[in-house]
Amino acid sequence: MLNSKTPYKKDFVMWAEEQASALKARQFTRLDYDNLVEEIEDMGKSEKRSLESYLQRLIEHLFKLQYWKSEYEYNHRHWKSEINNFRNQIKKLIRRSPSLKNYLIEIYLETYQDALESKRFEFDIPDHEPITLEKVLDKKYFG
Repeated sequence: MLNSKTPYKKDFVMWAEEQASALKARQFTRLDYDNLVEEIEDMGKSEKRSLESYLQRLIEHLFKLQYWKSEYEYNHRHWKSEINNFRNQIKKLIRRSPSLKNYLIEIYLETYQDALESKRFEFDIPDHEPITLEKVLDKKYFG
């Protein structure tokens, strides 16, 4: 186990390179299994957190465009640019990991509600039916 030579906590990059080298050489006795498992699990969690963050920011900016009338004139171009960026980032994440599309569907309504609650502190948003995920991701919708 490489953990004794190059501790996982002391030099992560070196540890990762040594793990990759051991895998390529199929030298399985050199692998730090516990930390490898943890890192692989964290990779998936990180992608999911990124997707959630981009989705919430996207919805928040759509609310800004639609309801924050006092700031619209000064900020609408910036908000539209951000909306485009968030949609692109979501698209890239899903292209790299297609299974995230199911996760996106799963988290959509909760993320929508979180964005709604967050923006209601800044400006008035009337009660309404949630905007569909399809609309939120559509470049023609407030883009």
